[in-house]
Amino acid sequence: MPLSRRLFRGFLGIALFSALFGFAAPSYAADERVCNLGGAHDPALQEELVRLADEQGLTPAAERGDLAIGLLVLTDPDHPRLAQINGDQMIYAASLPKIAILLGAAVAIDEGQLKPDWALRQDIQNMIRYSCNDCATRVLRRVGREQLLEVLQRPNYAFYDPRRGGGIWVGKEYGPTPAYQRDPLHGLSHGATVFEVARFYCALQRDELVSPEQDRMMMEALSKPAIHHKFVKALSGDQGLDLYRKSGTWKDFHADSALVHDGDDTYVMVALAHNPQGAKWLERLAEPMRRLATSHKTAMTTKQSSPAVATLTASRVAVLAASR
Repeated sequence: MPLSRRLFRGFLGIALFSALFGFAAPSYAADERVCNLGGAHDPALQEELVRLADEQGLTPAAERGDLAIGLLVLTDPDHPRLAQINGDQMIYAASLPKIAILLGAAVAIDEGQLKPDWALRQDIQNMIRYSCNDCATRVLRRVGREQLLEVLQRPNYAFYDPRRGGGIWVGKEYGPTPAYQRDPLHGLSHGATVFEVARFYCALQRDELVSPEQDRMMMEALSKPAIHHKFVKALSGDQGLDLYRKSGTWKDFHADSALVHDGDDTYVMVALAHNPQGAKWLERLAEPMRRLATSHKTAMTTKQSSPAVATLTASRVAVLAASR
């Protein structure tokens, strides 16, 4: 089945599921969400990102749905520039969705439901910087399973919405216990889309995620990443970078995400992969994505991508436009 037809059928399936089974998703206007990226899609940046995937030999993986990439440039705060491949495709993301637990803790603290004691703050930092599973489970239990899923689906966040293919989901503790609530669209215990992860970092950068105090707490937890692989490994030799980062690894699933302060430039990089070589893919993508984010190109390039990549771009952009 051609890629564009398969994706269109997937979009219809999501709508049909919601209509038939009445999965509860909050009703909201698009402009209510934090970091509304309506109109942010940048054709020139999109062309360059797709060409990058092609040059890295990753077009077949993207066409199979085994790779999703997003690049959001926030250098001009009034004019964000977004490019993505499989941006709304939900993939198992291992520890990356611990950013959702981080958000849940920040909301609970801000609303007075959770006391920010020393033990909680240590668990939050270790959950993010070192990806400590026991720490993540303790924080999740203090936030509350149902409470976290409610936060993710609040109208102002909508980080999970079945009408847009899902998003960020945590339905399992980080340990040997079984999942308590898999995401209703894909059955994932820990899932994400690159679009929603990028929007999370965007809202944090804009200081509009929870509150100034809690946004600072989250930025501090995401700073000083202690696991040096994937994006961090590739960019560790570059001077003047501040990375706010969360990654994930489980078997053949590899994920990475980072808000990058790079001199006068600010951007978000996200990638999700399902392949034994996925960690290497993400490492190879990091530096070229940085160059795209800092190149400040505003016009479409005349260089042509392969036919397969052009098809990939057109189909994903069409589905993106239909589902936003």
